[in-house]
Amino acid sequence: MSAFRMIALPLILSLCSGLAMAADGLIAVKSNHSVVTTADKLEAALNEKGMKIMNRIDHAAGAESAGMDLRPTELVIFGNPKVGTPLMQCAQSVAVDLPQKALIWEDENGQVWLGYNDPEYLKARHAIEGCDAVVKKVSSALAGFAKAATR
Repeated sequence: MSAFRMIALPLILSLCSGLAMAADGLIAVKSNHSVVTTADKLEAALNEKGMKIMNRIDHAAGAESAGMDLRPTELVIFGNPKVGTPLMQCAQSVAVDLPQKALIWEDENGQVWLGYNDPEYLKARHAIEGCDAVVKKVSSALAGFAKAATR
């Protein structure tokens, strides 16, 4: 590997660090806000688009009640049958991954992230075929919600 490539690759990767990252089916987006503010902004964006908030779980509070420490970590569970049903009609097994979930957490460096299941990962996991438009619609909606909550 040339010296240029050895320098250029890490530089390019570090410059892209503010972008959404996808690993093992999870899309993670950096937030400019605290965990609570990010979750509040997510709920507002979801409500604005007619999504139902099924639950909001404060895992750090749960850990505290068990006498343990956990950095701020909240899970927002949400959905809408008008969005989820077409996906389940494509592959009913995807229901195990629904309703949708967004995890907001603070990492060891104090950076807050919002993560959600990548619909393309779910497509592969559940062998969804012939439903690209539905998967694309869900992908677009989730990306929009994440952007609204993190910016």
